[in-house]
Amino acid sequence: MIAAFIQARVTSTRLPGKVLKPILGKPILELETERVQSCQTIDRVIIVTSTSPDDQQIVNFCKQRDIDVFCGNLENVLDRFYQAARKFKPDHIVRITGDCPLIDPKVVDSMIRLYLDKKCDYGTNCVPPTYPDGLDAEIFTMEALTQAHREAVLPSHLEHISPFFEGQPDRFKTVNLANSVDLSALRWTVDEPQDFEFVKKIFETLYPSKPLFGMEDIFSVLEKNPQWAVLNKQFTRNEGLLKSKEKDKVFRERNTGLQDHRK
Repeated sequence: MIAAFIQARVTSTRLPGKVLKPILGKPILELETERVQSCQTIDRVIIVTSTSPDDQQIVNFCKQRDIDVFCGNLENVLDRFYQAARKFKPDHIVRITGDCPLIDPKVVDSMIRLYLDKKCDYGTNCVPPTYPDGLDAEIFTMEALTQAHREAVLPSHLEHISPFFEGQPDRFKTVNLANSVDLSALRWTVDEPQDFEFVKKIFETLYPSKPLFGMEDIFSVLEKNPQWAVLNKQFTRNEGLLKSKEKDKVFRERNTGLQDHRK
């Protein structure tokens, strides 16, 4: 079974409550879930949130819409995913963050098929990134997740999971789905108020007539409205991951004898 875990919480520092902010009367988490559920390669979609009282809003949202939900560790995302996987028992786990409502089901399917064809332990479409920020997805085996949970100690591993696999090509067979053109400078995620305004405009334009619009549809809209593309271009990609890697440096300084699993 291939299960998609959509990682979501309401206590975002840059845009609190972003996953439940409404567009066309629906929270962005609902819009994103619809898109992930339409993936042909995914058997089950689970919202993976935390046990924090703040995230009860997400639990209520899921119950109202009959969406599977799991609550785990707020800060240790790796443990949250591992415990969710123990409960739902997938063979492969797709990780998608809840701030990517423009995720393209066709891109996700292509990434998963490539990973399966190559019989990999870990697959992604963002190492290196060639798709717009906000179309990121990754997949790994239950066995790989179990190894990460048993061994990982660095903050970037606990908070983002994927760096554990990326840094050990000798242990984990990996593959990256690359786009034919590098579009990594484009920002289609939701971390800042300006991001939300951009995504809102895209949904208001496309969703009423084509709910499962894709990447090419977005480009068609931006050709007619080029000013929208600069609403949020000033922000840095993967700011959260960069902060985690700064924490890694501090962790290593305090634990100089610790084996570095990324070598």
